[in-house]
Amino acid sequence: MYDNTCKFLAENFPTDFASWLLGKPIPLTKIEASELSAEPIRADSVIFLESSEIAVHLEFQTKPEDAMAYRMANYWLRLYGKYPTKEIHQTVVYLKPTKSPLAYQNSFNSKQLNHQFNVIRLWEQPTEIFQHYLGLLPLAVLTNTSNPEETLRQVAKQIDKITDKQVQSNVAASTAIISGIALDKEIIQRLLRSEIMKESVIYQEILREGMAEGIAEGEAKGEAKATNQIALNMLKSNMSVDLVAQFTGLSLKQVQKLQKLSNQKSKRQKAPKSSRSSK
Repeated sequence: MYDNTCKFLAENFPTDFASWLLGKPIPLTKIEASELSAEPIRADSVIFLESSEIAVHLEFQTKPEDAMAYRMANYWLRLYGKYPTKEIHQTVVYLKPTKSPLAYQNSFNSKQLNHQFNVIRLWEQPTEIFQHYLGLLPLAVLTNTSNPEETLRQVAKQIDKITDKQVQSNVAASTAIISGIALDKEIIQRLLRSEIMKESVIYQEILREGMAEGIAEGEAKGEAKATNQIALNMLKSNMSVDLVAQFTGLSLKQVQKLQKLSNQKSKRQKAPKSSRSSK
């Protein structure tokens, strides 16, 4: 969910991402993963962009993976095979703070191949940069800020000033989703106006995915339980109670009850094993 939202932002605001990553607002267009190889590419968090002189490969990660360095070397070779004359710029962006040494690994080394790539840990990035570009606003809460809630409040004010309603909706929805990494849903829903998110492309995608998953999980349980599952999937994506009610046809009280049950379940899952077993 978080990876897909970041990918959506990079695809829709490529010049903003170029300004941040490359230091200049280069117009970039999307490279379809299918153009690079017949072999499968992880489509959820990977994005490829290009200009006349540069090819950009971005990966968004909530947590480190052992295979990341190898994957970056593998994708570099695919990009080089298609664009041998272009400069290739690769970056892994880690969204969630971690002490894992893998989040600091920026090279792949073997006996015959040594490859380097860029690594960005968002929690080390200055917040001000992200407040200057619409496409980066949703990431601001995850940057080096001492007060994520206040940062989200400032972002919400900037979102309210966006005149293009579709852009405003997309930025607001992306902010709501990504902020879930650092803030509680109640804070997010209090600071971001739910009505401007309804027409966002990313929320519509979550709606479709939520409905597909909910129907699949609820088919054997009846229509009512399927609808409840759809609502739960949307709540997990930080959709507001009002929007979930509008999309599913459930009452506000029904959605609020589901939200309460979901929160209780989440707290039980996060509780230490020792405390759960002692009960």
